[in-house]
Amino acid sequence: MNTYGTRSVSARSEDIQSWLSRPLLAIAATSLTLGIVSGGVSYLNRSPEHEAHVEGTAAVLPHTLLFVLAAALISVVLRRRGIDSFLLLLLAPVSTSAAHRLVRTLRSILTHPTALLRLLLSILPIALLVYSPFRIGMQVLGGLDPNFTVNAWGGPTYLGAMAFHYFDGALLMAAAAALLNVLLLPSKQASR
Repeated sequence: MNTYGTRSVSARSEDIQSWLSRPLLAIAATSLTLGIVSGGVSYLNRSPEHEAHVEGTAAVLPHTLLFVLAAALISVVLRRRGIDSFLLLLLAPVSTSAAHRLVRTLRSILTHPTALLRLLLSILPIALLVYSPFRIGMQVLGGLDPNFTVNAWGGPTYLGAMAFHYFDGALLMAAAAALLNVLLLPSKQASR
């Protein structure tokens, strides 16, 4: 039986909403919106001349291997934890727990011996988690320019390039979130 039992969809939705951090969601939404605007500007300023496609730029083999590996990992997580835990795992970077852990690590700089080092090591994964929605948003409209996707991984088509870029973004965000899970101090509730 899953963690929600037979509860209604609205009850599940309310649980998820209370579990999410509004400030972290706002940062992600702002990053995505700025990316969409940036992609739109890029598309409006596109070149009328089309670049030629260069064979071998699609990177299909490495992405196929990464996809198989990711699919195997997801199936293991689903079998062990169930769909609800998997969905919560996907939302973990914008959860209240993530926000509490970040704030606790920040506040512990003077009192915890490793807090400053943890924060310094967290800069890159945090930047990646903030930048990834921007990059994903940018590709929504920017990718409509044939020159944007012609030699992109998964190109030259819009759908192929977007699938590869979104997959890369998801993998990078998952790796960044996993790294932050190791680096940030546990929340006070978890440490009790």
